[in-house]
Amino acid sequence: MRATESPSQLKAVLWDMDGTLVDTEPYWIAAEHRLVEAHGGHWSHEQAMRLVGQSLTYSAGILQNAGVRLEAREIIDTLSAQVISRIREEVPWRPGARELLDQLRDAGIRCALVTMSEGPLAREVVASLPRPYFEFLVTGDTVTHGKPHPEAYLTAVERLQAADPKLGIDHCVALEDSLPGVMAAVSSGVVTVGIPHQLPLPQDNRRSTWSSLSGRTVADLERLVAARAIARRENRLLEGAN
Repeated sequence: MRATESPSQLKAVLWDMDGTLVDTEPYWIAAEHRLVEAHGGHWSHEQAMRLVGQSLTYSAGILQNAGVRLEAREIIDTLSAQVISRIREEVPWRPGARELLDQLRDAGIRCALVTMSEGPLAREVVASLPRPYFEFLVTGDTVTHGKPHPEAYLTAVERLQAADPKLGIDHCVALEDSLPGVMAAVSSGVVTVGIPHQLPLPQDNRRSTWSSLSGRTVADLERLVAARAIARRENRLLEGAN
């Protein structure tokens, strides 16, 4: 644990999973291709990209429109089972993710997983890690509204606050790769970092952008939290002067 405390202290990191912690998007895309083609349809790369970062319920609706003649629940279960099978063969970790998790654990920074994948897949990924990095998981089957709605991130902050009532959104950093995920995190109010992977992210001064987690450290995250605190103070001063 670090010896110093400050109002701008980093207290928690909220991790997206698919595309941020692990590169499962190729697994999902391959499963989508197989499912659509099994129903006599065609699934393009452009269609697959529309589903990156979206909730599984949303994705199931798009697949139904592409000709998949199954109920949404059947689609979700079919895709998830195929991705879980691939994960059991090989977990495709994103560069720098496990190294940053190690640093956060050693520094005493709490971590939570906030993903639109459902519990079985998320638990499979977490179980493959060598240490218990994540305090809890917020998964797509535990929220009413999927990303880009902020519910998943707001739920994570509430759970963190249960053990630390002094923790606020300004003490939390979200790591996301997709536009729906970034929108959810920004809308929740937490400090947000976009790490684009499958698709570029549009410019947005409400968040930071990193090209990769490789080489990133706890100090980098702490600087983002400190910058948020400075910006808050400056805004208060400006409001008081007007």
